[in-house]
Amino acid sequence: MARPKVLLTNPIDPSGAHIIGEVADVVVAPDAKPETLCRMVADADVLVVRSHLPADTFARPHRLRGVVRHGVGLDMIPMEAATAQAIPVANVPAVNAEAVAEYCISGMLLLTRRMHRLDRDLRATDWSASRELTDDATELFGRTVGIVGVGNVGRRVAEICHAGFRMRVLGNQRRLGALPDFVTGVDVDTLFRESDFIVLNCPLTPETTNLVDASRIALMKRTAFIVNASRGQVINEDVLVAALRVRRIAGAVLDVYREQPLRRDHPFLALDNVILTPHAAGITQESMRRMSEGAAQEVVRLLAGERPVNLVNPEVWDKHMERERGAA
Repeated sequence: MARPKVLLTNPIDPSGAHIIGEVADVVVAPDAKPETLCRMVADADVLVVRSHLPADTFARPHRLRGVVRHGVGLDMIPMEAATAQAIPVANVPAVNAEAVAEYCISGMLLLTRRMHRLDRDLRATDWSASRELTDDATELFGRTVGIVGVGNVGRRVAEICHAGFRMRVLGNQRRLGALPDFVTGVDVDTLFRESDFIVLNCPLTPETTNLVDASRIALMKRTAFIVNASRGQVINEDVLVAALRVRRIAGAVLDVYREQPLRRDHPFLALDNVILTPHAAGITQESMRRMSEGAAQEVVRLLAGERPVNLVNPEVWDKHMERERGAA
């Protein structure tokens, strides 16, 4: 009997690939182009997702028994279509929370201490030019951080800011009563008005799309910074570019963008008060190993007919199992 086939949209850590390889043939897509992925999905039993899937991925003939997101965010997967076809979808929450939290904190430190610019000017110009940049350096101690989305990542950011830097921590999420004791729950506008640092760790939903717009930026202190490690669509990029150009706010750290990869003529690239990274906040050796192994374990469960631990569309499971029994 032929072994099942598992398609990876991108390579994963060898430890995860080894786990899958014990029970199935592992195939890595040569690229993440829509036509490539749609073609290769046709004969895959399980799909492991690290790149955006085309909206019509599941509209073509396929035999998928499940989809596993290598990570947390589900915006890479056409979830409505998967659920409509009773395709179980699982993800791997929390495994990169430490990596993303540390990214957010490092971004805050870079914004306040400008170490990246100190290094650049010391190398390219001279000692005095580099030292001049310290005139505007500030400390995190005693400042206010506002966290939008106090989930696995946001809670860890809050812990570090509170315990490590003795910052005042504001938080916003759907259930303000569920926040940790050291986080003060506030509405979004209050958070933008009172924070020195606004850290975006929220999922992309209709409510968070364009959360950072002209009205919210108008509430911010001129000395305030934004750190976005959630999704690019949470920010109205045109508005943010305009605000950064005229120093309406002090600066930003951005890891995600409305269109990825970031195009080479994007106005962000011409600004000296924004730090840009290529959707790398959650990527460390440790987090990639944890994500790969977690995703692989969910793949093994799906192939064995077992319910995934992190099934995100549980309403499909009974219908999926009926189909599995019929195909046996």
